[in-house]
Amino acid sequence: MKRIDRVTGAAPAVPAKKGRESAHSAGQASHDSVNPPALVEFMLSGWRPRPSRAARPIAAARTFAQRRARLAALFPGEILIIPTGHEKIRNNDNTYRFRPGSDFYWLTGDQEPDCVLALVPDPKGHASWLFVEENPGRSSPAFFTDRSKGELWVGPRLGVAESGARYGADRALGLSELPARFHELFAAGRPTRVVRGLDPAVDALAPAPREADRALAAALSELRLYKDAIEIRALARAVAATRRAYDDVLRELPRLATEREVEATFDRRARIEGNGVGYGTIAASGAHATILHWTRNDGPVAKGDLLLIDAGVEGEELYTADLTRTFPVSGRFTAPQRDVYGLVLAAQRAAFAQVVPGADFLAPHRAAMAVFAGGLHRMGILKEPPEVALAEDKQFHKRWTLHNVSHMLGLDVHDCAHARAESYRQGKLAPGMVLTVEPGLYFQVDDLRVPPKYRGIGVRIEDDVLVTARGHEILTADFPREIEDVERWVREKAGRR
Repeated sequence: MKRIDRVTGAAPAVPAKKGRESAHSAGQASHDSVNPPALVEFMLSGWRPRPSRAARPIAAARTFAQRRARLAALFPGEILIIPTGHEKIRNNDNTYRFRPGSDFYWLTGDQEPDCVLALVPDPKGHASWLFVEENPGRSSPAFFTDRSKGELWVGPRLGVAESGARYGADRALGLSELPARFHELFAAGRPTRVVRGLDPAVDALAPAPREADRALAAALSELRLYKDAIEIRALARAVAATRRAYDDVLRELPRLATEREVEATFDRRARIEGNGVGYGTIAASGAHATILHWTRNDGPVAKGDLLLIDAGVEGEELYTADLTRTFPVSGRFTAPQRDVYGLVLAAQRAAFAQVVPGADFLAPHRAAMAVFAGGLHRMGILKEPPEVALAEDKQFHKRWTLHNVSHMLGLDVHDCAHARAESYRQGKLAPGMVLTVEPGLYFQVDDLRVPPKYRGIGVRIEDDVLVTARGHEILTADFPREIEDVERWVREKAGRR
C-alpha cells in the first residue's frame, strides 16, 4: 500500500534536496530500485522550461459558481468543507480508477483526486477555497520517483494557480497548506460543516461529526434533486451511449455464450464513449434474472431463455443512465414469458401516468403495485383479492416484486440519497427531477406458489424519466419496450428471422 501522509491524505512530496536519494522514496514500491544521488541530480537537469499558459475555464464555470452560491446561502456565516476523496486501493499498491465525489464534482467540475473545497464566510457571503495537489514540475525528484503521484508515472497534475483559473475558485491553495489553513479557520470559532466519509484526513482535522454535518449532506442532495439544463443534456448523452451499448450486445448476441461476454460487450462501449459503467452491469440469463442484483455474470446464455440486462453508461461528465430491458434470446417470447412481460409492461404504463408535477414520489410505485396485484390474482398466483393483498398489514404481492419502482437518477445511479424523507420518498415530484420507473416480477425456480410454467422467469423493464412542467419526458424513449418491438429489435440486430 502506498505511503499516505497522515495529515493531507496524499502521498508526500520528496524534498528537492540533491544527494538525499539513498533509500526508497515516498510513492515507491518495495520492488523498486534505489536511485543513487548521481541519478537524482542527472534527472533534475536538462529539461526544457515549460511555457506559461493560462488555464482555460471549464465549460459552464458560471453554473458551478451558482451552485456553490446556492449551497452557501443555506448556511450563512458557516464554514462548509466538501472533499472529493482519494484513489482507493484495489490490491496491494494498485488502485481503482478514480471517480470524484459527486457533491464535490457538482460544485466544482474538478475530476482530480485528493482535492478539497471549502466555502469560507467573507463580507460578500462565502469565498470558495480550492485545495489541490501542487505540481512542482521537474524541481523535485518526485516527478520520477513517486509512482503514486509522479508525472512520469501517472501524468501531470494541473497545479494550484491553473486549478484556480480553470474551476473559478476565489482562492486556490496547495494541499500542503490544508492543515494550517484549517486550523486558522477553526480557531475563529465559526460553525463548521463537513461532508464526511470521503477523506479520513479531513474528517480527523475538522470538528467531530454531528447533526450539522448530516444537514449539509441532506442540503446537497436536495439541491441536486432538481437537474438544470446542463445536467439534462449530460444525461441525454449518457442515454444515447447506453443505446449504442445495448445495440452492440444484441448485434453480438448469436456469438455470446455467457453472461460475462454480455457484460464485456456492454462495458466496452461504456469505456469507449464514457467514463465507464455507472454501476456494476447486471447480465442475468434464465433463472439468474430472478435475482435482483445479479452481477456475478457467470452463467450461460441459452436459446429459449430470457436475458435481463440492467446497465448504464456513465458519461465523461459523470452522469449515468440506468436502463433495464429483458430480451428473449431466441428473438421471440414463449407464451409464459409473454404473459409475465406483458404484466410488467402494463405496470410500467400505469406508473408513467403518475409521473406528473405535484404527484407523490410514491404514486408511480402504488400504481404499478395495483396492476401487479390484479394481474397476479388473475394468473392464480396471488390467492387473495388485490385489495386484501395490498393492505399495509399484508403486502403479499412483494413476494414476487421486492423493490420499489423508482429512485432518483443523476451523478449517482441512486442519486440524492442523503435527502430528507420529506423531500424525497415522502415528497412531491417537481419539474427538473429525473427518476427511474422500473417495475419487475421475479418468480423463483423453487416457489411452489407459482405455476411451474412461470418458475425461473424474471422480467424488469426500466426507463429514465424527466419530470416536466406539463407532465414527463421519457429520456429513454428510443429503447423499444413493447413486446413486438423488443422481439424485432433482437431479430434485426442479431440477424435472426
